[in-house]
Amino acid sequence: MLRVLQLYYVAVLCIISFSKSATGLGEIIYAINAGGPEHTDVNGIYYEKDPLHGRIGTASDYGKQLLVIGRANAKDEILYQTERYHHSTFGYDIPANKDGQYVLVLKFSEVYFNAPNMKVFDVVLNGDHTIVADLDIFDKVGRGVAHDEYVPYTIKNGKLYYNEEESDIRGGKIKVEFIKGYRDNPKINALYVMRGTIDEVPKLPPLVWPENETEEVEEKVPKSKRASGPKSPDPYSMDESSVLLPVFITIGAFIPLLFCLCKL
Repeated sequence: MLRVLQLYYVAVLCIISFSKSATGLGEIIYAINAGGPEHTDVNGIYYEKDPLHGRIGTASDYGKQLLVIGRANAKDEILYQTERYHHSTFGYDIPANKDGQYVLVLKFSEVYFNAPNMKVFDVVLNGDHTIVADLDIFDKVGRGVAHDEYVPYTIKNGKLYYNEEESDIRGGKIKVEFIKGYRDNPKINALYVMRGTIDEVPKLPPLVWPENETEEVEEKVPKSKRASGPKSPDPYSMDESSVLLPVFITIGAFIPLLFCLCKL
């Protein structure tokens, strides 16, 4: 009986440990749900509660007002509904003490603005590498739609390599920063770092833009039925008085002539 209980206890621990690690992926070394609670997504990635809570910026769950987050699995919508923004530049420290290939995945969703050019900002890695320039979430995917940025980089001998550029790693950490620009405040919904290649990263489904309403109306009208010019007047809808007018004019001109002939 004791042996059975021990095996049961070990099995429970394995299940708990398994639920907090990704399956079929590389090693997840860092994952946080910005502005929100801890969460384990459908891929098994465990996101910690935002470590900046109460320290920097503002946590918001305004996105919970949206009934659906496009492209996101229903279970993982929370990752795109909560966010952290700041009126100045802010960022997160990521462990960087082991050589290898890595991918930083940044998760975004515009849950407030309804037009492009309202929120635009850059994302910088390790102080030297602009990994996302002029990010306008609404312009990329619209409102209430998930958008992920995939950023591969390499760590080797105390240096970070991104797009053939290098920078020094200090203190065994690198920082991802969201840079304050001229159009509103920088933000992030969630992020994680995986040790592995970009091919191992689960991707969002393709973006499908809704068709324009006017285009839908035009598609319902066959081209052969469309007018090619101004509408012609209906001859049967003309006023009868306009038809008889030439007759009245002719009679009016003939009466004086008849009067003159009678005098002769």
